[in-house]
Amino acid sequence: MLQFLSYLINGISLGSVYAIIALGYSMVYGIAKMLNFAHGDIIMVGAFVAFNAIHHMGLPPMVAVLLAVIVCTVLGVVIERLAYKPLRQASSLAVLITAIGMSYLLQNLALLLWGANPVSFPSVVDMEPLSLFGGQLRITGVTMVTVLANVVIMIALTLFTGRTKMGKAMRCVSEDRGAAELMGVNVNGTIALTFAIGSALAAIAGVLLCSAYPVLMPTTGAMPGIKAFTAAVFGGIGSIPGALVGGLLLGVIEILGKAYVSTELGDALVFAVLIVVLLVRPTGLLGKKVHEKV
Repeated sequence: MLQFLSYLINGISLGSVYAIIALGYSMVYGIAKMLNFAHGDIIMVGAFVAFNAIHHMGLPPMVAVLLAVIVCTVLGVVIERLAYKPLRQASSLAVLITAIGMSYLLQNLALLLWGANPVSFPSVVDMEPLSLFGGQLRITGVTMVTVLANVVIMIALTLFTGRTKMGKAMRCVSEDRGAAELMGVNVNGTIALTFAIGSALAAIAGVLLCSAYPVLMPTTGAMPGIKAFTAAVFGGIGSIPGALVGGLLLGVIEILGKAYVSTELGDALVFAVLIVVLLVRPTGLLGKKVHEKV
């Protein structure tokens, strides 16, 4: 029983990282109606910025995380302006190809800057583990911080989109971009803000992920990015609660699958469950059907 609880806690921790990353996919798709497949590589950039800030510049971990957030926020806005904004009226296929190209560009730039050799990432969390049941169950500081960060981010984003002027502008652009522009909403600024928020969250997720699994290399963000995109689709892409539910379920399924089924088939089990869910609910667990008048 305690072993199952340990696996469950690890799954919730991993799922919290997936949920934070999935938020970026959901927000960008929900508002700009595009899939930013370079999002996973922004995770890697954030982790490398934090690593270099701690290891080479000697900055405190919290300052390094803040620096990573700032760099990734700027990077997200620059990517949107240079790569995606000119394609605002282009076909979805053109945007998809551009996103994949941007992903490869970031990976190869990382190879040039930081090399291909993996590095050991220093944990940014200095907290004593929590011991339960007489020390038989231990919850690490990274796990507690990751879950707490996930909860805080979800609550903050929900309040931001529901109660602030910019959040309401995001919802308007998501509902009808043309009508929002006619009502005076700055559509370009709103989409840029969405990329900025998503990229900042990617930096936080990258640091938390590498703190839990301390191996960093230019391809670090590729697989977590794909799984987080799967989590976004799983929960209902475009939905903030859907990103939370999808991420947590995906993390738990992955960890339990690797523990009780097979370490080699754990990832396959995740995508198999996704296929089954989409066959039953094509819009995801919390997604809504959109009826379009023709």
